Amino acid sequence: MYEERGSRRVAGTVVWRREALAHPHRVRVLPDGCMDLIWTGGGLLVAGPDTGAHLTDDPPGTGCVGLRFPPGTGPRVLGVPACELRDARVPLEALWPGREARELAERVAGARDGAAVLEEAAAVRLRRAPDDPSAVTAVTAVATGLRDGVSVAEVARGVGLSERQLHRRSLTAFGYGPKTLARVLRFRRALRLVRGGVPPASAAADAGYADQAHLSREVRALAGVQLSVLLSER
Repeated sequence: MYEERGSRRVAGTVVWRREALAHPHRVRVLPDGCMDLIWTGGGLLVAGPDTGAHLTDDPPGTGCVGLRFPPGTGPRVLGVPACELRDARVPLEALWPGREARELAERVAGARDGAAVLEEAAAVRLRRAPDDPSAVTAVTAVATGLRDGVSVAEVARGVGLSERQLHRRSLTAFGYGPKTLARVLRFRRALRLVRGGVPPASAAADAGYADQAHLSREVRALAGVQLSVLLSER
């Protein structure tokens, strides 16, 4: 069973939990422009922003809990540019001082609510991060504009950057350039619509695709399977 909720400590962050099953199962993680901090029972893992589906095979009895940071927040919590973790899964100890990472892992392992421990740790890291409100606001504006279908050129003008500057800052904040982020966010929007009962053709139009065939091609490119297969896997 999988469940999620909004974080009570870190704005825009999703706290998610996947319960252990009695049999092995495969999970398809879809690109979403986000970075995750995950407790797997064997330690703490960081998942970078994906450009395509990531398949993982969970053995029997393996559950996990994690924080999914909104686009742009992960680098501030984890202390590393998002592009350095693109399409990667690395131990937290590879990013943080070993003692700090081990102490957090021990606290999560011994807690009744491991998610709350992760939330508190993330909130502390954010308070320690360099305080540049204008930069944070710009990152939020970029993600929001691209999610809403605003062109890259318009988004760049809106935050007072050239397109080249926007691309460079997007690599640091999101893990990939603004065009790729826009593509991923459009895919997620269409998928939410279809999962909510909207016919694929209507979802394609609402999300900004040329037609349903365009949506189908993007689903195969970003998820690795046809839309019907993706929906059945859920």
